[in-house]
Amino acid sequence: MSTREGNLEAPTRHALDWKNPLFYDQDACFTEMERVFDVCHGCRRCVSLCQAFPTLFDLVDATADGEVHEVRKEAYWNVVDQCYLCDLCYVVKCPYVPPHPWQLDFPHLMLRAKAIKFSQGRVGPAAQMLASTDVHGSFAGIPVLVQAVNAINKTPLARGLMDSALGVHPDAWMPELATKRFRWSAAKTGTATQVVDGKLAPGKVAVFATCFINYNEPGIGHDLLKVLEHNQVPYVLVEKESCCGMPKLELGDLKAVEKHKDANIPVLARYAREGYAIVSAVPSCTLMFKQELPLMFPDEPDVQLVKAAMFDPFEYLMARQKDGLLKTDFKRDLGKVSYHIPCHGRVQKIGRKTEELFKLIGQSVTVTLNTVERCSGHAGIYGVKTDTHPIALKIGKPVFKLMAKDGPDFIASDCPMAGHHIAQGMEQAGTPAKALSHPLTLVRYAYGLE
Repeated sequence: MSTREGNLEAPTRHALDWKNPLFYDQDACFTEMERVFDVCHGCRRCVSLCQAFPTLFDLVDATADGEVHEVRKEAYWNVVDQCYLCDLCYVVKCPYVPPHPWQLDFPHLMLRAKAIKFSQGRVGPAAQMLASTDVHGSFAGIPVLVQAVNAINKTPLARGLMDSALGVHPDAWMPELATKRFRWSAAKTGTATQVVDGKLAPGKVAVFATCFINYNEPGIGHDLLKVLEHNQVPYVLVEKESCCGMPKLELGDLKAVEKHKDANIPVLARYAREGYAIVSAVPSCTLMFKQELPLMFPDEPDVQLVKAAMFDPFEYLMARQKDGLLKTDFKRDLGKVSYHIPCHGRVQKIGRKTEELFKLIGQSVTVTLNTVERCSGHAGIYGVKTDTHPIALKIGKPVFKLMAKDGPDFIASDCPMAGHHIAQGMEQAGTPAKALSHPLTLVRYAYGLE
């Protein structure tokens, strides 16, 4: 078979054959890892993306002949543990992804290895608990208890216990529980009643809250609703929802992902059939419905239906703008804004929609925008774990420096967790941010909405 140096075609993604028993065959997985690692070793374009590739190349370079076949198979797990499934290597770096004959899919190979590790019982209860965002978020909104938990979690004693019992680094930023859950405090439907569909986006929205916004930062969700209301877009909160499943995917717990899918898809598919755009304000959650679930369940029509109806909030707002249906009556200056594009936003392949809206705002009021398109290093659980939090900060150092450029009035990231991680890194670098706000909060502010 003839080969060529890289692709000229756009990358394509194959379905994840995770229900095939061979998927969980460790020897078969190791064989494929050796093949893929050998290609990666000969290329090394991804060395700057994350810690997985330096870990691999260090293992290879430490062998007598500097080749992959000399690396002990057991050491492959070191590479797997450093991959947090950002997908950037697949989307922006690797020249050998399908349709190239070599058919490299590094992230899904790492996911396969994580699934094998989980099926072998090698993922402990602490890691599983950290990935159960809907479980430890269930305390949110309970009076007195929330204040007590938030206060206790800031003490050195509690952080020490979390370090020893859960593997959470004592210095890692941890989200607080909200005093009022988003789904409890938000109006279930908006005041707008007239549906004005555009060519690019439906004229009504079903809001998928996400665990983080529901339990931790409901203000982001309220800002989304205010922006929709201001633009007279009818909305409803999704009747009921479960975790999107991304934290479980990162562990390799694919059966738990399926359980969450079974809870969410029938509900969301109903909204899709009724002509709603489904909007989620956390990029990882949006990506789960746009990419990972469709690849895991390619033969389920409702999964594909939800995929087609799912929107990033700025993807939706800019579609409305291009349809001539977005209000541009911005009133408040934003000043200097350093904006970070998170990995799971880039992987959606929708373009720089948040940046586009900031620039649109800048046509009416003062906005000096500094866009940073690089991994912050947070990557969900990876960014808080005792073993990997220091590495996450190391990966994010270039981002922290770029975000501090010209002393911004605001720093912002579509991923709220990445935003906090960046703020922590800037603080440690001696260039603390004046203010951290989600982009939706800044849009609401620019509109002059309270």
